[in-house]
Amino acid sequence: MTKLTQRLATSLEAAARLLRRFGRDEDKVLILGGVRSGKSRHAERLMTAHPEVVYVAPGYPATDDDPEWAARIAQHRARRPANWRTVEATDLAATVRKASRPLLIDCLGTWVSRVLGEVGAWDQAEGWELRLDERMEDFLDAWRAAHVPIVAVTNEVGMGVVPATVSGRVFRDVLGALNNRVAAESDSVQLVVAGRVLHLGERALL
Repeated sequence: MTKLTQRLATSLEAAARLLRRFGRDEDKVLILGGVRSGKSRHAERLMTAHPEVVYVAPGYPATDDDPEWAARIAQHRARRPANWRTVEATDLAATVRKASRPLLIDCLGTWVSRVLGEVGAWDQAEGWELRLDERMEDFLDAWRAAHVPIVAVTNEVGMGVVPATVSGRVFRDVLGALNNRVAAESDSVQLVVAGRVLHLGERALL
């Protein structure tokens, strides 16, 4: 191979990597980060190229009992373009399956927290593990089969101290396992730290 053809091959491969990462309509992107890391803003920037976006809010709705949470939700809403539609839904699997427009899910952490409550995990209700597994697998099947561009934001929970409560450890373990599974089925996995974006390797370790 001549130097010219070698440089051309290298350029084509670099272009192919960029297309795989940013240019495909079927891209599934997982964005991880800590609290106030900038992960939501980064996810929103990734979606600005699409004329219409469905913003999926699967967490707890704003209430008068928690003004701090309500203020956070209001701040997120104010950032969204006027042509984005917001859907509040805890059945993420159904939402993904019926989607006909690009989706931004923010975030998987608040969704897992709600699902743990719905299946009875906090009270250790009988059969909660089975109900949880069914919900997680249902979402993963939908994510894997998604036919629209989709970006999911999630919390990175593997870098902090061990939670002092059983419920905290359950949440950390469930979300950590879900993050691994979603990442394995994603075209791009990105970690946001202090407003800086790190593109993680394509090869899954698990």
